[in-house]
Amino acid sequence: MNGHEAGHMPFIISCIVFVVTFALILTERIHRTVIGLFGAVVMVGMGMIFDFYHPSSALHAIDFNTIGLLLGMMIIVAILEKTGFFQYLAILAAKKTKGDPWKLVVVLGTVTTLVSLILDNVTTVVLIAPVTIIIARLLNISAVPILMSEALLSDTGGVATLVGDPPNIMIGSAAGFTFNDFIFHVTPIVIAAWFVTLITLKVVFRKELQQKPQHIDKLMKMNEMDALTDLKTCKIILGVLAIVTGLFFIHHTVHMPPSMVALIGAALALLLVSPKEDPQPILEKVEWSVLLFFAALFIIVGGLEHAGVIGALADHMASLASGNLVTAAILIMIISAVASAAIDNIPFTMAMIPVIQTLGDKGVATNILWWALALGVGFGGNGTPIGSTANVVVVAKSEQTDDPITFVRWFKSGSVAMIATVVVAVAAIYVFPHWLEGPYH
Repeated sequence: MNGHEAGHMPFIISCIVFVVTFALILTERIHRTVIGLFGAVVMVGMGMIFDFYHPSSALHAIDFNTIGLLLGMMIIVAILEKTGFFQYLAILAAKKTKGDPWKLVVVLGTVTTLVSLILDNVTTVVLIAPVTIIIARLLNISAVPILMSEALLSDTGGVATLVGDPPNIMIGSAAGFTFNDFIFHVTPIVIAAWFVTLITLKVVFRKELQQKPQHIDKLMKMNEMDALTDLKTCKIILGVLAIVTGLFFIHHTVHMPPSMVALIGAALALLLVSPKEDPQPILEKVEWSVLLFFAALFIIVGGLEHAGVIGALADHMASLASGNLVTAAILIMIISAVASAAIDNIPFTMAMIPVIQTLGDKGVATNILWWALALGVGFGGNGTPIGSTANVVVVAKSEQTDDPITFVRWFKSGSVAMIATVVVAVAAIYVFPHWLEGPYH
């Protein structure tokens, strides 16, 4: 092997490892965490053999700010989950609608969205969807529009905040964006996209939403307080969440990373709820496989960076961005949306982050590119039932009913919502580029 070939080997090998890992994740035949870990080990192993990537570099590639933020919020959610709070909210909200199908779509979709602004929408959907199905059966109406609203609206709304969507957490950490940056730059676009999604649901499910609910009296007799299994703990955790949310708003002022805010909240929650008890039952609820998956992907993408792949991609994008930054941002968003509809948006986001970082190192103004990525991967997930984990959960729950959501049925409504929200985001970038280019401060 001559020197020229040896120089290309890290590039080629790292690309092969990444593509094969990505492809295996897409097949879903093996759990994504197992594939991610295997890919990370192979990447480091090949890096050591060809001297372009070593264990110390791999460890450095892991973004512990992202991992810490996810871990902290997972612990808080794990404690709140067992109190019955989510079910309480669903029943209370449903009773306010008096069984009207359209009002159920709006109210339960709104509740799921609001919770998803601070807590992850997967947990929210997992706990609210079963209650939704019970209510729909009770009223003898289709649960599909309501379940779809919970997934699509929470997916869309979650893009509004730093902690509302895992890709946002990664993007915020990489770009140095604060909680307030997301509120200022992204939330107005998300609000517009959210209402567009709601209108889309109204049009697509117009037939189902004309159903006349039955047994409304049974719905009104449901006691939401019965869902609360531990009122004391619920109040404590809601108090902790209020503190955490407040700290998110000022974390940049007190020079505290978001991960520290989340971990402070988790530590405080454990201290107040079970100071003398072994926290093992709570920690078992933490999605450790998700955290390991994130760490593995960070290591794999780090290998691409050390092999020069990221730099090469950035060079190509730099030439495009130098021509027209707005065009580059729109292109990134559309590609991100399409990719996120077809595959998991987490590995795609992780692959794009170092590309945009490298563009920044080359002198390109990257703020608008970061926001384009966040909007693209966030809205794109609505397109298919595999576009986000919340979508997968909703489809699985619907299979427990007589009216399951098929891939085609989801695509008919989800793809329309995806296209509509992406059009809103493209318009925002095109009309207000300076708003997205500048800092919040």
